[in-house]
Amino acid sequence: MPAKLQPRRLWRDVTLFDGHDTLPEPMAVVVTGESIERVIPMRQLDRADAEACELFGQGGVLTPGLVDCHTHLVFGGSRAEEFESRLEGVSYEAIARQGGGILSTVRATRTASEEALFDMARPRLEALVRDGITTVEIKSGYGLSIADELKMLRVARRLGEELPVRVVTTLLGAHALPPEFKDDSDAYIDLVCREMIPAAAEQGLADAVDVFCEKIAFSVAQCERVFEAAEAHGLPIKAHAEQLSNLGGSAMAARHGALSADHIEYLDEAGVAALREAGSVAVLLPGAFHTLRETRLPPIAALREAGVPMAIATDANPGSSPLFMPTLMLNFACTLFRLTPREALAGMTANGARALGLHGQSLGRIVEGAPADLCLWDVETPAELAYAVQPGRLRQRIYRGEPSHG
Repeated sequence: MPAKLQPRRLWRDVTLFDGHDTLPEPMAVVVTGESIERVIPMRQLDRADAEACELFGQGGVLTPGLVDCHTHLVFGGSRAEEFESRLEGVSYEAIARQGGGILSTVRATRTASEEALFDMARPRLEALVRDGITTVEIKSGYGLSIADELKMLRVARRLGEELPVRVVTTLLGAHALPPEFKDDSDAYIDLVCREMIPAAAEQGLADAVDVFCEKIAFSVAQCERVFEAAEAHGLPIKAHAEQLSNLGGSAMAARHGALSADHIEYLDEAGVAALREAGSVAVLLPGAFHTLRETRLPPIAALREAGVPMAIATDANPGSSPLFMPTLMLNFACTLFRLTPREALAGMTANGARALGLHGQSLGRIVEGAPADLCLWDVETPAELAYAVQPGRLRQRIYRGEPSHG
């Protein structure tokens, strides 16, 4: 039996943002199956070739599918009371030290069944999908035991199997110190390194390993032990670092070839240089900056001057960034961090994919041979996606070559 012909689909007369820049003239994009076949100026589009394709879109702005490279979508419970406490002047750090913060979510997540966690996470992910996300990273980190961390990772994997979105999973066992280890953080790090990481690797549940390197979490030396264990199991590494203070976690992570350092409000010149040298991505999380009402800005000018790629992500989580609208992050990146609209959009496309180690597949780009993950927007220029906070602009979301209405 002859092989089934793959559909050829055409988007024409579009303003095209390719993942890095807006191209200067109207463009046409041909998709065959799950891949981008051709990206050409409209003036070069052959009529016969166009008629051989099925027209799926015309006009508007075509971008790569958005990439959310840092989320904590799987969790139980709510932290609305802490939101109120912060508004009354209690700091995020003080709440954490009083047993709230991450640990309050740990308690709710541990008691929730796998099915319940899936049912709670699904609408959060659906909200991201409706706003243009085609690739998302989902971290664990609210279980803090082997069984509960693996439970979270299984839920994340299942979300990627049942929804039309690419899910990348990250083991964040070193997120906080669980109550049963409250007097012995080194013993907990031993558990993460000797049992949790091997279990996640053996079961194929984790694509990377992350740590929270901070005064209220784990030291640089402890995080380095976690990285060494991850490397021993062939897993890439990432770091929450320099969010509340400058411990040097980003520089240490860069020395280990980290995919990214995330938050980085307190990153210093040595940290910037280390990220540049390693080719690591600086992941900026303006949602957490906004929610926590932080005032210390990441070193945007230094990162820009050094040529360090900057990614943008929602950091969607129950405590510091309960925000599930990626295009809002584009606006925040510009208004709070002073990125240009081009930098912000690159941060949620090409640089977001780089932060997940997926740039080798040309994910987050509109180039020939890249995966056909695309978004067609009812706007006139790409800058409008950052300029206005306005749901409903997504005309089509294309995932693996299959279009759906936004």
